[in-house]
Amino acid sequence: CYYALEIDEELTVFEFWISGVLMNIISLLGILGNILSMVILSRPQMRSSINYLLIGLARCDTIVILTSMLLFGIPAIYPYTGYLFYYYYVIHPVISPVVYPLAMTAQTASVYLTLTVTLERYVAVCHPLRARALCTYGRARIYVVGILIFSLLYNLPRFWEVSVSAFDHPGYEGAYCVSASSLRTQDIYIRVYVHWMYTVFIYLIPFTSISFFNTMIYEQVRKANRERQRLSRSEKREIGLATMLICVVVVFLLCNLLAMVNNIMEAAYSKINDYLVKTSNLLVTINSSVNFIIYVIFGEKFKRIFLLLFCKSRLGRESPDGFLHEDSSFSNGEGSNRNSGRFQRVGTTRSSKTKITNSTLGSIRTTRTTIRSTRAPSPGPIVYYPARESMPRLQPHQPISRSTSMFHPCWERGENGTNGIMMATSGF
Repeated sequence: CYYALEIDEELTVFEFWISGVLMNIISLLGILGNILSMVILSRPQMRSSINYLLIGLARCDTIVILTSMLLFGIPAIYPYTGYLFYYYYVIHPVISPVVYPLAMTAQTASVYLTLTVTLERYVAVCHPLRARALCTYGRARIYVVGILIFSLLYNLPRFWEVSVSAFDHPGYEGAYCVSASSLRTQDIYIRVYVHWMYTVFIYLIPFTSISFFNTMIYEQVRKANRERQRLSRSEKREIGLATMLICVVVVFLLCNLLAMVNNIMEAAYSKINDYLVKTSNLLVTINSSVNFIIYVIFGEKFKRIFLLLFCKSRLGRESPDGFLHEDSSFSNGEGSNRNSGRFQRVGTTRSSKTKITNSTLGSIRTTRTTIRSTRAPSPGPIVYYPARESMPRLQPHQPISRSTSMFHPCWERGENGTNGIMMATSGF
């Protein structure tokens, strides 16, 4: 580690605006959106297998966003502005050995949760008879736990990839820098685990599978739309939900495509472009931040509950109960049920029954039996579906082994404006 006097001003300016400004703003909005998504999807009336998977995805995306800010966004401010000196030289190097593997674990879990969501919709749309057994709330919990365990085990070596050491900074004592550990500098480890295993398990297998299953879902959606008049309401809503999740997956593929290209280029040719790396970091952060917007646009019940929770005055004018539960098929964790017909507020109903009895006094007694006012029973948990007509991550600077895959550690000496800190450059 040493203090770098030469600075690539053009790259510093680019990094400041891409990571220091855009990434930080998008990250803050994305964290807010993911929190709102988790609150809404965890409501009792939203209980379902697909929504549980989406809650897990929102949690992992939130961790991805937070770690991208800590590793990319905040450190990009100092080289251009001179602010946040202490974070740049002390906090960032100290937290990197922990934040980096956490970022890689969350990113892996996010990828495979997206794949699981795609598989769940594929079964529900293309093999509905199997959905009762496979697409249940209990199984969704097993899927999420299994993915988290796999992601942690797969990324365990990341905890030994980074080392932190002190260096002499002019005018300041106690500055630190991040560098690659001895494990991270071994050629066979870089070639096998960092490059090819990462490319296969994080990109090729998930991307190929997601593309295949979404193609099958899309064909089924097109076929269903041509025969829309013969579909039941619940089938139409299943198709609508599949359409919405196709949008989620398409955004995922587009935002991660550049990071995949960067990683393959580095693995095959040992070449990487710093501008592309920083751009891919931003795109992956965008992907983790925009699902809330997709849910609001395409998710009718999601939007309705959002308005109920945060815009009660507006929703109260439309319905005395806040919102109407429309008929839909829904998952209750053990199978599928159907709630037919609109559920609306039921007013008080009274009826009188006159009973004439003979008594020894010859009197006639009239009794009135009042039926208590009652409200229709509350429907079971409901999965939100879109309207039927709706269609459709650790591098402030330059690396030693210039790996670009999402949160890959590419730690390099403090050149080109790194001011002595070894920064990770890999784009998610």
